[in-house]
Amino acid sequence: MSRIDAKFADLKSQGKTAFVSYIMAGDPDFDTSLEIVRGLPAAGVDVIELGLPFTDPMADGPTIQLAGQRALEGGMTLQRTLDLARAFRQEDDTTPIVLMGYYNPVYSMGVDAFLKAAVDAGIDGLIIVDLPPEEDSELCLPANAAGLNFIRLATPTTDDARLPRVVQNTSGFVYYVSITGITGAAEAEAVDVAPEVARIREASGLPVVVGFGVTTPEKSRAIAEVADGVVVGSAIVSRIAKGDSVSDVLAFVKTLSDGAHSV
Repeated sequence: MSRIDAKFADLKSQGKTAFVSYIMAGDPDFDTSLEIVRGLPAAGVDVIELGLPFTDPMADGPTIQLAGQRALEGGMTLQRTLDLARAFRQEDDTTPIVLMGYYNPVYSMGVDAFLKAAVDAGIDGLIIVDLPPEEDSELCLPANAAGLNFIRLATPTTDDARLPRVVQNTSGFVYYVSITGITGAAEAEAVDVAPEVARIREASGLPVVVGFGVTTPEKSRAIAEVADGVVVGSAIVSRIAKGDSVSDVLAFVKTLSDGAHSV
């Protein structure tokens, strides 16, 4: 059982919804980013999504794009991102870490070398936005063989004909993108999300977490009422961009996690 599986099983036994936070690795710099990540579990975060900076993040809106640019300008790389995860693991061996990003940096490092380094760093799962199921042999199947959960995205346009292919070889959870568009582009609505979560859960047998368009504690609570987990990214990253202190960022995260956990 992976850390992700164990976390969702534990939350289910408590009747709680997972709260997942996204942080861009290296934003605004390595040390501050590490300090924030280390503080996330105490702020109520159940699963950490660690963003991998990339020069062409096609699924991301301006907030995440700019965070990636700041990180890259500060010298952040895939190896440094794994170093950050390893440093986190020195103090926390239970909170799951999902590396979220794009395939090019992984391809450049080499799949075998990357998977070994990711496991050694304490990464638990991967969300690789631009690798469709048709390319499972490229990374998904090797990742599963290495003991990493490969988490797939489903969207409002993933119809019943496509869904079985999307969830095949997926493990850990399914990430439901609640809007059509980029991150931070619109707000998620629970009334629209609920039937999609039920459909994906039935097709996959996995927990379904909902992200894109969750920006406030109230929205976090509303989505938590219909999903197995709630993801917040842009709203947190925007606080970092404004120059909020680490303690203020974590205090904001706590309001979001409280919203999700209050259901």
